[in-house]
Amino acid sequence: MRFVATLLLWLVTTVAVAVAVPVCWAQHTLVDRGGYVALATTAAKNHELQKATASELGIQVNRLATSAGYDLSTGTVSKAAGIYTSSSAFPGQFGAANGYAHDWLFTDTMAHSDSSGRWTIDLSPMLSDRSFKATLAAFGVRVPSKIEVPITDSAQSLRPGQFRAATTWGPWARVGICVLTGVFALLTLAVTRSRGKTVAALGISTMIVGAAGWAGIEAGRRYINDGLNRTTGNVRQVADVMVDTAIANAHQWLNITLAIGGGLVVLGVLLTLLGNLGRRVVRKPKPAAAPAA
Repeated sequence: MRFVATLLLWLVTTVAVAVAVPVCWAQHTLVDRGGYVALATTAAKNHELQKATASELGIQVNRLATSAGYDLSTGTVSKAAGIYTSSSAFPGQFGAANGYAHDWLFTDTMAHSDSSGRWTIDLSPMLSDRSFKATLAAFGVRVPSKIEVPITDSAQSLRPGQFRAATTWGPWARVGICVLTGVFALLTLAVTRSRGKTVAALGISTMIVGAAGWAGIEAGRRYINDGLNRTTGNVRQVADVMVDTAIANAHQWLNITLAIGGGLVVLGVLLTLLGNLGRRVVRKPKPAAAPAA
């Protein structure tokens, strides 16, 4: 009966770990605004993203100049855009722009949508960089307060505040699943006859979760690509880099999960060996007394 209870609690703990890892990662990296901005800032250091963003900024600058009655040289605009996206200021500003987009999707505090309801991002802070200001000022072009570029083709899939519930309940879900995981792990250790072997078993389940996470990400790439197909132009290239950066971050979490599992296995084996050694010492018979002369 005790073995059945231990096995059942071990299975429940394994399921709890399998839920806790992705929930904590998503909350920390995607739902939390600071985590998402940090992710975008990291992605902005990628050369392909910088190149795609420079191309999109060049398009917007030429539109500004055309609307103002000027014909800017494509080479001049491209050079200014390339200098900006390669500068140390770009990652932070790109992260800030994505923070506004995050507000639109998770809180609806930023009304970033056009007349068709498409999700847009404001590029005016980027065009206000001094490398662009100098170029535009030479032609008498002023950067408007807002330059909204559509990210999606239609409003069918995304709407303002669509994931607001995740912002509200995400932190509670993370704390709750972590507490449950800890409680079930302690119950498993309390019920078992051999704590060393159970610690090793918990380590094995943690490693299984880490390996399954790697496999799940690879299997889910097709669905991720389906979502990326809703983006347009240069934004698609930017989205590709963002997704790759998020996947790389998830892989880091899974690697940590595998490492923790491996550490628990080693700890469990050591506890088992020490326990067996202790029992042998206790059971060692005392030498028989010498017979009296």
